[in-house]
Amino acid sequence: MRIAALLVAISLVFGSTATLADDVAAAQGVIRAQEQALARDDAAAAYSHAAPAIKEIFSAPDVFMSMVRSGYAPIYRHKSFEFGESKIEGGWIAQRVHIIDANGEAWIALYTLEQQPDGSYKITGCSLLKAGQAV
Repeated sequence: MRIAALLVAISLVFGSTATLADDVAAAQGVIRAQEQALARDDAAAAYSHAAPAIKEIFSAPDVFMSMVRSGYAPIYRHKSFEFGESKIEGGWIAQRVHIIDANGEAWIALYTLEQQPDGSYKITGCSLLKAGQAV
């Protein structure tokens, strides 16, 4: 009986760890898909990864793309884009991304994503900070 209880406990721990890894991979996939859409100047595809609250602020793909071009140049055009650490809390994921912009300057982007009712993740925001700069 004790062995059965131990096996159940172990399966719950490893099952939840696998689920968390799947969620992080899904969130990174959303960020990567948006990053690639931005590189192609595909406003509709980039906009499709935005959460409903972002779509309320930026009412159309072209408006969203204009905001990205003017306010998020290191994300819009970059030399490298590498995932860093992530944090999961409830249906939210915070994902750090290390970026080298088109001019060779280092940046840290912190993306936040929220799980949607259908189980998918959508981007709720992104903060940019030059690497080495104090918060």
